[in-house]
Amino acid sequence: MSTIAASLPIIATATGVVALAEIGDKTMLLAMLLAARYRRPGAVIAGIAVATLANHGLAAAAGAALAGWLAGPWFQLAVALGFLAMAIWILVPDSIDTAPRPADGARAFTATAIAFFVVEIGDKTQIATVALGARFDDILAVTIGTTAGMLLVNVPAVLLGERALARVPLRLARAAASALFAGLGLWLAWPLLPLLIR
Repeated sequence: MSTIAASLPIIATATGVVALAEIGDKTMLLAMLLAARYRRPGAVIAGIAVATLANHGLAAAAGAALAGWLAGPWFQLAVALGFLAMAIWILVPDSIDTAPRPADGARAFTATAIAFFVVEIGDKTQIATVALGARFDDILAVTIGTTAGMLLVNVPAVLLGERALARVPLRLARAAASALFAGLGLWLAWPLLPLLIR
């Protein structure tokens, strides 16, 4: 099997996980705010892509590095518990009240890239990227997948604005994302059950 073919399931998983986690997230709301403020959707989308590639590339690398240092059943359990914690956290709605706002006069691309990179630090999707990097140990595939997931949600948010948010059932999307994270956590924890009940 080629390297690209082997990476496709990782890319697909990372795309799905992050796309579901991003619906209704503060970065999606920030994308709509920036689109309304600058009215330059191409520049805003490019800024989102660059910021996400940089942020999630670092997050996936951190996850892969942690996996290398802490390989073994206890680290696998920590990753599983991280996914289960994400399943709960994802149910909490986000707002952008505390998000940094780009300075007036800044170009749309630069403002978006900086704002997105900063707001994404410690965000659900970044933490999910760390966990995916630890789970799959394929930095490039995870980064491509998580960036695709972010763009899958944020491009329509930029292009359609509040109309997109009105049509997306956020509660259902959060529940689906929570179920996905819980499923991943249980899938990782299941093989460790004999170790835990000894």
